[in-house]
Amino acid sequence: MPRQWMSHRASKLFLVVAVAAAAIVPIVISGAAAEEESARAAVPDVVARIAGADVPKQALLDEAAISLEQVEAQRVRCEAEADRNEHSALEGAVERLVRKRLFALEAERRGLTEDALREEIRVKAGEVTDADVDSFYVQNQSRIRQPKEQAAEQIKSYLHQQRLQTAEQDFFATIEEKYEVDVLLEPMRVEVDHAGHPGRGGEAAAVTIVEFSDFECPYCKRVLPTLDQIEEKFGEQVRVVYRHYPLSNHPNAQKAAEASLCANDQGKFWEMHDLLFAEQQQLTPPDLKEKATRLGLDATAFGECLDSGRHAEAVQKDQEEGSAAGVNGTPAFFVNGRFISGAVPFETIAEVIEDEIRRKGRK
Repeated sequence: MPRQWMSHRASKLFLVVAVAAAAIVPIVISGAAAEEESARAAVPDVVARIAGADVPKQALLDEAAISLEQVEAQRVRCEAEADRNEHSALEGAVERLVRKRLFALEAERRGLTEDALREEIRVKAGEVTDADVDSFYVQNQSRIRQPKEQAAEQIKSYLHQQRLQTAEQDFFATIEEKYEVDVLLEPMRVEVDHAGHPGRGGEAAAVTIVEFSDFECPYCKRVLPTLDQIEEKFGEQVRVVYRHYPLSNHPNAQKAAEASLCANDQGKFWEMHDLLFAEQQQLTPPDLKEKATRLGLDATAFGECLDSGRHAEAVQKDQEEGSAAGVNGTPAFFVNGRFISGAVPFETIAEVIEDEIRRKGRK
């Protein structure tokens, strides 16, 4: 919803919804350490005997280290998701409060009862005709498994709700400039580190987008035009930082991530980034080395970097920190800490960016 309405007269009407001054949520493992210690305490000093030889507890913990890290990341991610859901409920409640108040103010200004104003909106929504139902059924017949006669009432109800919602949106769009509203509830933010990671855009940008991505992910490739549009529209106001989140079902994603950091060592991260996405079907180690040669990198140094797994730990750290922040798929974005999941359209991210720029301007 719009975050600020301008007054239509000299004596401005102000509605201030002061719910919270900030909602910056650090990722904290609540109770996790105690649970982990408790689980480990239950493990005996000797976990097995094989041909008379003891298998010690530490050997078990070493063997289970990766799995335990994944469990820990999952626990934190669930907490992060719960925090986001809770904050989303608060944001929705604030929006409802604001709209209720705006509705009452507009009804009073026009000398109408609120019921009369609601009826006016309903009339503007219009009636759903049989022709509308027929048209919708024809366009969506492959997804509707009932004969039209059985589905007609459901279709009609759906179209009516859709039109009513549009009419309500249009109503608030017409009055949003008449009243000035300052919503003080800050968006949900998660602190995600971006220092030292590959980035482009203004160093002092008002908005930093941290993207967790996977070079073998088709949806990550699909969102590239959106990121290009952001760069074109906002320029130095936005900085995009790339972090790695190779998915386990993409066999070449891990090495592709390492290759990008090997290229970064030679100052060509973004050139390699673009080439990896452009040629997603060629991401085996030989393919990666061929790309490095094509980009004019020192082939020997790149090959040594890739073969040694020099950056494997850095990629793993990215993934662990992404999971801790609530990432469970790619692409995932944090716009000044505000989480957006998936290959969303330009308008979705742009709306958040514009809101962040407005907020920066008010501070």
